[in-house]
Amino acid sequence: MTTPDLRRRTPWPALRRPGQAVLSAVLAALFLGTLGNAPAGHARSAPPRPTAADCPLRLTGTARCYTGQDANGAHWTMAVPVRWNGSLVVHAHGGPDLGDTSDPARSADDLERWAVMVDEGYAWAGSAYRRGGFGTRMAAADTENVRRLFTDHFGRPGRTYLHGQSWGGDVAAKTAETYGGRPGAYDGVLLTNGVLGGGSRGYDHRVDLRVVYQYYCRNHPRPTEPQYPLWQGVRAGSTLTPAGLGARLEECTGHTLDPAERTAAQQRNLDDILAVTRVPERTLEAHLRFATFTFRDIVTDRLGGRNPFGNRGVRYTGSHDDAALNAGVERFAPDPTARRDLSYDSDLTGKVSLPVLTLHAIDDPTAFVEHEAAYRATVHGAGRGRNLVQTFTKESEHSGLSDSEYANSLAALDAWARTGHKPSPRAIADSCERYDATYGTGCFYDPDHRPPPYASRVRPRPGGLDWPAMTAARERAWSRIGGVGIAP
Repeated sequence: MTTPDLRRRTPWPALRRPGQAVLSAVLAALFLGTLGNAPAGHARSAPPRPTAADCPLRLTGTARCYTGQDANGAHWTMAVPVRWNGSLVVHAHGGPDLGDTSDPARSADDLERWAVMVDEGYAWAGSAYRRGGFGTRMAAADTENVRRLFTDHFGRPGRTYLHGQSWGGDVAAKTAETYGGRPGAYDGVLLTNGVLGGGSRGYDHRVDLRVVYQYYCRNHPRPTEPQYPLWQGVRAGSTLTPAGLGARLEECTGHTLDPAERTAAQQRNLDDILAVTRVPERTLEAHLRFATFTFRDIVTDRLGGRNPFGNRGVRYTGSHDDAALNAGVERFAPDPTARRDLSYDSDLTGKVSLPVLTLHAIDDPTAFVEHEAAYRATVHGAGRGRNLVQTFTKESEHSGLSDSEYANSLAALDAWARTGHKPSPRAIADSCERYDATYGTGCFYDPDHRPPPYASRVRPRPGGLDWPAMTAARERAWSRIGGVGIAP
């Protein structure tokens, strides 16, 4: 990657922001080579300087972009618009991606996906996290760290907002609960298509998919292969690949074929799996990958082989023969310490002191819109309902929504934080046309939508109807247990 000659672009005095002298001094040192590379052990007192990097094509000429790596090994990307409004968006990415190390491309790719925020004048900072795999508190700590690094390099922003998409919604919400009470850290939170049910309940539909799939398909594992409990997702050391898993799904259900090309057995298997699990057909393979490889990461790599999942007491319905299914499906109960550790790491207490705005596609096939019902119950259960506004759109994608809606949501959150006036979903919907005049990607709000309870989509386990799944009191009690949670 070539380093752009930023000195030929618009000079930094064109930036409109507080602390401009600090930023200019840092940049002068950066380009004159007077900032030394601090050793990792001294990163707190002298953080390594950012490296100038190519911006996404959309931001070429309108922003300056930087990359770096923090003391924990997390790669990060930052962007500062030439015409900066003085505020910062700190982004938490989704996933979790699986891998042993931090992927330098992850935060850069997300900057490209959410370049609209930089177009709107906000600086942007995102961490790729210090490693792949599950770990919500780890990801929250890395998200907070990238905010601090931005402040170290560019001065304190006028306002700072958290943004989390998908699993990053859980990460951003956890960041807000953990670090949002510190004066001057954050001013508001935007959660888009967030996985907000937390880890202890947010994967229950994939637990159901894993066992129901095996009941009908009997090929994951095959009878001729080493057997293992299904809560492992796949046994440790297995060489099964996502492509191999897809081939097994195709063998059993013919899900990529035209219906006329499927066998009668394939069609019946597919009908039963979809009806019982309530997983959309178009994302069936993706959900099965989560129930395989992400489960292996959680169970084997993060929890030392302990099982946090259970399905005892769950009655499955919607198949051609519910009695046979319920008699034959594999059943198991969670290890209490494993469930505690997963809950402590990723469940939300709802105890948030910042304005929180959510945006969710009603037909999201990956993070079902019922996650918003879980989060609403969580926040209201914590007595913080005054801090939450939820908006919904008639979209049907998970990984990205309309740029017009992202820009509109960020503006609504900013106005709420600045004025203290809580907006209504209808007022937010009505203001979107202003941004669609610029971006032309459409405004699809349904201001009257209210998602049904989480349990209407994901079968609850015994005792799993009350929210928060982890109260603040329980979180405090668990925090006193040595080694609780998931290690970074």
